Amino acid sequence: MTDQGRGCAQRVRAEQQAWRDRLIELSRSLHDEPELAFAEHRSVEKISAVLREAGFDLEPGPADVPTAFSAVRGSGELTVGICAEYDALPDIGHACGHNVIAAAAVGAAIGLAAVADELGIRVKLIGTPAEEHGGGKVLLLERGVFDDVAVAMMVHPSQQDLHPAEFSSQAVSRFAVTYTGRASHAAAAPHLGVNAGDAAVVAQVAIGLLRQQVPDECRIGLFVREGGTATNIIPETSVVDCEVRSTDIESLSGLKERVLSCFWAGAEATGAAMDVAPTEPDYADLWQEPAMSELFAGHIKSLGRELQVNRTMRGGSTDMGNVSQVVPSIHPCIAILGSENPPHTRGFAEDAGTPAADAAVVDGAAAMALTAVDVASDAVLREKFLGELAARTSSAAEGGRP
Repeated sequence: MTDQGRGCAQRVRAEQQAWRDRLIELSRSLHDEPELAFAEHRSVEKISAVLREAGFDLEPGPADVPTAFSAVRGSGELTVGICAEYDALPDIGHACGHNVIAAAAVGAAIGLAAVADELGIRVKLIGTPAEEHGGGKVLLLERGVFDDVAVAMMVHPSQQDLHPAEFSSQAVSRFAVTYTGRASHAAAAPHLGVNAGDAAVVAQVAIGLLRQQVPDECRIGLFVREGGTATNIIPETSVVDCEVRSTDIESLSGLKERVLSCFWAGAEATGAAMDVAPTEPDYADLWQEPAMSELFAGHIKSLGRELQVNRTMRGGSTDMGNVSQVVPSIHPCIAILGSENPPHTRGFAEDAGTPAADAAVVDGAAAMALTAVDVASDAVLREKFLGELAARTSSAAEGGRP
């Protein structure tokens, strides 16, 4: 790190320390009032209040996404994007710890803002709703909110502190299959009906058998959302919600095709008509930018945390994957130390509101901000990322936006 970088790092940490209690208060408040995808109105208000207090210029609802926002300080040529997630899960609240993600993002942005002019950077905190279901980042990416971002980052709470290179995510596609048959009396005239419920059963059996034949890292999940209304009526309609996951977006396509063949088997066997519709955007697999990954890992270790290595972890999916395939990004995991509960459980939801989660907020904010300081003060990395941004901008101008 250069002398300039060291001086900026000290000021970043001092600024973050001054805001420490407010960041923890924010995390706890978000945790206490969980909100679901695209309905995170109170969460946005709470986060925005802190950012306004810190002097950020806010834009509510960019790209016609009402519970998104962007907050900016600084006017340098290198824009550092920091992503905040804040949606919760149905019934089990912040069981993925998005309250920690949001508060850490705010802390990183506030710390960086204190040195933005000296480093020649522009800090852009992007509020990204609906990560669990809905793909808020995909919408914002497609509509240009990331067009000016040179590098992007966020942290995600976990049971372990993982080197970014040790963590990836799966690509996922989510869709609904609707079978339409013909209703009839189940006792008096069953032969006149076309049983849409049976079509869903045939598909589930076929998919259950298919699971034996797919690679270990692939996942297929589904549930029957609608399958009939009464025992004496042949079901006229059935709806199956399904998701397929694979290691990358390319192999996902082949797996989805095989799964859809199983659904078509249900239609063929029963005579029901079949319709397939996406329920949300596809999530791509996550690409961790190597140089930023190493910088972040170094800062996490300097904070006294022990990184897990040699255990590349895949599991779950994130719309940050889509961002990472366009903008150089990191999405590391930071431990809620002592947690014995995996994410998406009631136990992890409780852990996300503890002092250990507060520590993850503070350390995550510090490591992200210090990583950005390193990038901005390293002439080689700075020019590399600015050059890549210029190439993307040129491609978008020619109609090549992803």
